[in-house]
This record gives sequence, C-alpha cells and structure tokens, in this order.
Amino acid sequence: MSKTGQSPAGATAAAADPADDAQIEFGRWLFAQPCTFLRGVARLDGLAEPDLPEIAFAGRSNCGKSSLLNALTGRRSLARISNTPGRTQQLNFFDLGGKLWLVDMPGYGYARASKTDIAAWTQTVRDYLRGRPTLRRLCVLIDGRHGIKANDKDMMEMLDAAAVGYQVVLTKIDKLSAGGLATRLDATAEALKNHPAALPDPIATSARNGDGIELLRAQIAMLAAGSPNGLKSAPESAG
Repeated sequence: MSKTGQSPAGATAAAADPADDAQIEFGRWLFAQPCTFLRGVARLDGLAEPDLPEIAFAGRSNCGKSSLLNALTGRRSLARISNTPGRTQQLNFFDLGGKLWLVDMPGYGYARASKTDIAAWTQTVRDYLRGRPTLRRLCVLIDGRHGIKANDKDMMEMLDAAAVGYQVVLTKIDKLSAGGLATRLDATAEALKNHPAALPDPIATSARNGDGIELLRAQIAMLAAGSPNGLKSAPESAG
C-alpha cells in the first residue's frame, strides 16, 4: 500500500501495475458498499467543502462513462445512461459507503449544447480541478474503438498545464479484436509519453463483460486508503 498516499500531481509513478489478490479484494469490498447520489452542482458555490477523498471521471460525450460508473459500483442506474451526448451537464457527486466520493464530470465534445452552456460547464470543471485538495485522481475515459481524439487531447493538455495527475481508461474494449486492442493500447501508451501529468499505462475496460473493472476498483481503493478522513487500511474481511 505504499502508493496510496500520493497526491494527484505526484501520482505518475504509480502506473497501471497489476493488482495483487489482496488489492483486488479490497477494491471489491469498497465498491460493494452502499453508493448514493449526494448532489449535482453546476456552479462552484454549490460545491460541498472538501471532506472525503474524491475520484473524478471525465470523458468525451458517449464514451461510456455512465456505463463504467455503473459497472464499478455494480449498479444498473447509478449514473444515467443515454444515447444523447451531453446529458451529464453538471458535477454529480456520489458517496461510496462514507469512505470515498465519486465525481461524474460533464462530458466534453458534445455539439447540441449552447456555446454559453459549454463555456460555463468548462469553467466549472477547470475551477474544480484547480481547487479541490481532496481530489486523489482523475480518470480520463477514452472510447477504445476510436482512441484519443482532438477534444481528448485538449482535455489532457489542460490537465498537464494544471499539474492534475490522471489515469487514462480505455472503454468499450469488447468492441475490439485482440489484435486491435493490443494496437490501441500501444498507440495510447505512446501518445501518453507527451503528457507529463498522465500515468504512463492506460487501463483497458469493458462495462459489458467486466474486463479491467477489478483492476480499476483496486487502484481507486488504494488511492483512498490512508487519505485524511478516508480509509485507513483494508478491513480484515477484505484481506
């Protein structure tokens, strides 16, 4: 558990290392806890004061973010799933067992919202990322079918400039062949070399068949462990 206390800006050394059995069980235990919606805010003055450690999720609209959050928590409708891009138009906070907050961030890259709304949401996201001391990590979700797009790169460059450490998570990998996935992982890892705030290795996931979900749960649980007001260690039952 030596890597659990890292701040987002200093987390790049952790990478996407395979988790051991105890870490996998710890993640399973944490994400089996009750998960409830706390609040949704569109302005910073509606944010709660930092308390528990937070893990945020960002991604291009329709990248599978809601499906991934539902898969992580083992719930079918925790985060709203829609075929209409841009439905998440605020910061949505979820409490995971009183141990951790999950933050569903507005999708970027959608075309149907007004420019005024997009600018307002973008500013809220930037302000949140700059001023949230309890943010342990940001997961940037990339549609595995398409790889890193221009608006994904824009988001990553903003995070680099703000020194906010992030983990790239490929979604929908069940849509790829084994060879296609290997190619996508190699290309993504190569692209991440140009982004200093990114962890070097992406995590490949599928909300449909569960690939990568245990690993992502384990990494999130280890980040939460040891945080002020958060988990101190894995419970005996999770060891």
